[in-house]
Amino acid sequence: DEQIEQERGSQHLPGGCCALAAIYLMGKFYVANAGDSRAIIIRNGEIIPMSREFTPETERQRLQFLALLRPELLGKEFTHLEFPRRIQPKELGKKMLYRDQNMNGWAYKKIEEDDLKFPLVFGEGKKARMMATIGVTRGLGDHDLKVFSSNIRIKPFLSCFPEVRVYDLTQYEHCPDDVLVLGTDGLWDVTNDKEVAAVVMEVLTSYEPNDPCRYTMVAQELVVRSRGVLKERGWRLPNDKLGSGDDISVFVIPLGGPGNYT
Repeated sequence: DEQIEQERGSQHLPGGCCALAAIYLMGKFYVANAGDSRAIIIRNGEIIPMSREFTPETERQRLQFLALLRPELLGKEFTHLEFPRRIQPKELGKKMLYRDQNMNGWAYKKIEEDDLKFPLVFGEGKKARMMATIGVTRGLGDHDLKVFSSNIRIKPFLSCFPEVRVYDLTQYEHCPDDVLVLGTDGLWDVTNDKEVAAVVMEVLTSYEPNDPCRYTMVAQELVVRSRGVLKERGWRLPNDKLGSGDDISVFVIPLGGPGNYT
């Protein structure tokens, strides 16, 4: 993250990205995620999550706690409290459901002037945004990113620190159909874990266990199915829903070789 900041100044390269990394070291996989990409292991048909997405929804409490400690980061435009919907000026003095950095559930409070500010976290699901700007809360870069038409910087809330999960390969016998799948949000926006596992098994079983291209073909099939087919109303999935409009990058990494097949 520091290197990106240095290059921003010396090479005038703005922007940022999420990061998902898998490192194999002494019999273990270390999977580190900073952003909204996802990794899963498929072992004997079982799905083992190896990461979680970092979004304004999943990291609401961290963001709100930072805003509570550093209210100056919000300028005069945002409140760290969350409400079920935007509050109207006519609702001043009335009671409304809210929650803060310590709450999982909701409680009631009397609406005050500061509560009319835009919430730090607003929206649900894929539409959730931090400070009405960005849909991820961890990543690299974006040092220049600001709230639209303001000098409020996003970077203090955008953490570059990943969450790391460890998988010990020595604890299990792996066959050639056991894989680690890494994918960007373009895959997971339109495909869930079970659907990905089904495609993995479908494609792998159509190739010989010692055919090295079988894993590349799985990755290719996952990309193609998530993109959909171009029709009159845009790119569509088999269920006629919109295909992914985001970038779709997929890696499929085998955990066992032909000699491990049982």
